Amino acid sequence: MSFAALILGAWASLALAWPVSAVGALLAVALLLIAVIDAEHFWLPNILTLPLGAAGLAVSVFIGPGSFIDHLLGAVIGFAALAGLAALYKRLRGRDGLGGGDARLLAAIGAWVGWAGLPSVVVWASLAGLSWVLARVIARRAPSLDTALPYGTYLAIGAWLTWLHGPLGRAGW
Repeated sequence: MSFAALILGAWASLALAWPVSAVGALLAVALLLIAVIDAEHFWLPNILTLPLGAAGLAVSVFIGPGSFIDHLLGAVIGFAALAGLAALYKRLRGRDGLGGGDARLLAAIGAWVGWAGLPSVVVWASLAGLSWVLARVIARRAPSLDTALPYGTYLAIGAWLTWLHGPLGRAGW
């Protein structure tokens, strides 16, 4: 994991100017830790996701981009979108389809990327999850419809790509 953190930190320093690159390196380490925990344990601990959201709001105040309100709306919309989807799924299927940590993680991510970045995060996350499923199909170990996926891991990938390179269809970060 430390090698991956080093690679992500270097990526941030190459893609972004100081001090944003330093903040990006810290974000990368936090997202990597969250992704690994979720991939291994299907758990997104509040002790990591809640401070991540607070840090995202603080970063929006001091270095941007966008206004604090854009990032606060990102947190609110991120949480509401996945919490609402989880509630709808449970109502329709009678069982959980998303963990509660996923909504809190998307809220934290929304604090970092703002409301305009959320669709890109979800697109990247979905593509990462679908890539995993496709790889399993190619390896002839296709998951069943009941196979749990660590969506937080994929959200972390989407968050990193969106924060580093900006929302899809926009230049800059």
